[in-house]
Amino acid sequence: MREAVQRADQGSIDAALGGGLIKQRVARPGQGRRGGYRTIIAYVPNRRAVFLYGFAKSERDNISDDDLEDLLTAAAQFLGLSEAEINRVAATGGLVEIRHDEEVPK
Repeated sequence: MREAVQRADQGSIDAALGGGLIKQRVARPGQGRRGGYRTIIAYVPNRRAVFLYGFAKSERDNISDDDLEDLLTAAAQFLGLSEAEINRVAATGGLVEIRHDEEVPK
């Protein structure tokens, strides 16, 4: 997931879906990104990335229009939160923060 955000921060976005949503490919372990996973991320460049949904390319081609509408609503909510609000949600376990400079929590 870190690599997907790093690529986006460098301007490499697989698909811009509007409303702060992007779709990024994520590789399966030991394989490439092409046949791996797709992630839908609420994204503000170099500031915030919230992974909202992920799916295996082999199980689903894409998201539906209804899914996109729901994800746009969620993106607006998450991207509108202040840092203090994000920290409160994370403290309750509602979000897990993954920093680029720390180990991933297990």
